[in-house]
Amino acid sequence: MTAQGPSTAGEADGLVVASSPTESPWLRILLRCLAGTGLVALCLAAVGALAGGPAAALSVLFGTGLVVLFFGISLIIGHALGRTNPSGALGLFVVTYAIKVVGFAVVLFFFGAPAWLERTWFFSAAVVAVVVWQVVEVIVFARQRRLLFDEPAVNP
Repeated sequence: MTAQGPSTAGEADGLVVASSPTESPWLRILLRCLAGTGLVALCLAAVGALAGGPAAALSVLFGTGLVVLFFGISLIIGHALGRTNPSGALGLFVVTYAIKVVGFAVVLFFFGAPAWLERTWFFSAAVVAVVVWQVVEVIVFARQRRLLFDEPAVNP
């Protein structure tokens, strides 16, 4: 602490300010994952458009969109229901994952692949999107702050 005032942003009026838990952790993860995956998808779509034409670019966007939809559903459910039942969030993720896998399998079985789909671009973009999404998700999750216990403030 200096004579002019607080020495760091974490101090105020000579006292250390307590940090608080991350607000809306699941929504924060979702937004960061969308940003990272979306940026990579746009770059891949541009490369696909130049190298393989419009069908390749659309295939990249379609593959990335399915990955975003698949993983985004869980985070939205975690955001909506995690506030009321934080300890049950992991169980919700497991149930949601099982439903998504079955749902996507049924959709693929009944509808199949569109005729315009470039399978190599689709598959490559989906794999890259999964990797980017998971890396961003782990990094953002690791940086979250959780309130483990609530101590009453001590007044000097």
